[in-house]
Amino acid sequence: MNGAISCHISLKFNRFPWHKFATGAESVIRYPEFIPDRKAPRKEAGYFMNSLVIRGGQRLTGEIEVSGSKNIALAILSSVVLAEEPVVLKNVPKISDTLIKTHLLEVFGAKIVWDGDNLHIDCSELKAGDADEEMVRSIRTSFYMIGPLLARIGKLDMPAPGGCKIGARPVDLHLKGLAALGANIELDGGVYRAFSDKLRGTEVYLDKPSAGATQHIMSTASLAQGTTTITNAAMEPEIVALGHFLNRIGANIEGLGTSVITIQGKQSLSGGTYKIPADRIQAGTFLLAGAITGGDVKVNDILPEDQTAVVNKLREAGAMIETGADFVRVAAPSRLNHVHVVTMPHPGFPTDIQQPMAATLCMADGLSYIEETIYESRIGHIMELNRMGAKITQNGRTANIEGVNELRGATVYASDLRAGAALCLAGLVAHGETVVKNIHYIDRGYESIEKTLQSLGADITRVMDSEPQKVL
Repeated sequence: MNGAISCHISLKFNRFPWHKFATGAESVIRYPEFIPDRKAPRKEAGYFMNSLVIRGGQRLTGEIEVSGSKNIALAILSSVVLAEEPVVLKNVPKISDTLIKTHLLEVFGAKIVWDGDNLHIDCSELKAGDADEEMVRSIRTSFYMIGPLLARIGKLDMPAPGGCKIGARPVDLHLKGLAALGANIELDGGVYRAFSDKLRGTEVYLDKPSAGATQHIMSTASLAQGTTTITNAAMEPEIVALGHFLNRIGANIEGLGTSVITIQGKQSLSGGTYKIPADRIQAGTFLLAGAITGGDVKVNDILPEDQTAVVNKLREAGAMIETGADFVRVAAPSRLNHVHVVTMPHPGFPTDIQQPMAATLCMADGLSYIEETIYESRIGHIMELNRMGAKITQNGRTANIEGVNELRGATVYASDLRAGAALCLAGLVAHGETVVKNIHYIDRGYESIEKTLQSLGADITRVMDSEPQKVL
């Protein structure tokens, strides 16, 4: 995969047992761009893949629910190996990332059974599996399995991680924390080789509140002897949910949602049942879809507090916001006002929403600013939005967005998951037809995004390309 965007799922995965994930009449083979059928038509230039065709101009209205959280599901799937008894996860999104993660669990000896959106996992007989490099590189959170696996089996090899190409995401905080717990980890030719005789509780200070490092260290410490304290811990809802799951299966974790988390290590963890909460990033995306179209969208069965930063900016921009115990409603005027957005760790404005927010502000009056403080290269959407008639200039990590009267339909290419979502939002208001390609990125985090948007009145269709695309 040299020179490739590491977020892409390798076409070498023809041995991936997709047939195991079929549920009733529906099968995950509906993601042909990930694992092309060996018998499917192809040319030397590339592979036939899906695109989204959007005819803009529809005002979105209605009520929806969103699927389970991608990020929470991936965090729990990294930590589920800690459980010595069966675990049932409910409301698991059946997206490419979760499918790959479950296959990786099988490599290390887990038994996996899908039943609709319920996932049955038995990690009672783990082994030091031989993880495929291309599979591991396709999903960054594979790296987060090192600590929990080490706590269970004492020794393993794991290829270096991949993920969407949105900037540097170093793992040094993970490695420092795991070393403090007693792990020995070396990078040898692109493979992390890890072993440990015994993990012991300790004090860990994070130089910055990394969500990934907090998750990784917290879960690993659940089986370390003694007490572990993580100071300057991240406070994202995904960490709180992971902690709740770990406590459900017998861990003893306190301080969730604060900057200091304390873990009392246990000799073993059992099993249990846990429901994955709704995806806050999906919810925010669809609320913005309502806002950009001057529509009226209500998202049900969510935690409204997870949308605080987004709805406050939409309110500032002139939208009407209504919240209840488990819903958020956004009713927007035909034109929003300009706003200034700065991405920050939770409870600040989420970095995963800044690209869809950028698309929304393209149709706002005046000059808006979005400052990205988390990832330095989360800019793949800018050039594509400008091809549609947007006026966005970049100054360092700040995007200056001058509102325009109209966006124009065009053929555009998603460069990562959230950039793809941003292009879909732009297509909803663009004059004419927009074709979004590289939607395998979108499928990493949105389960059939077109169906949800269709339910709100959008004119959007998933189609098979007539010409093969090169794999990026």
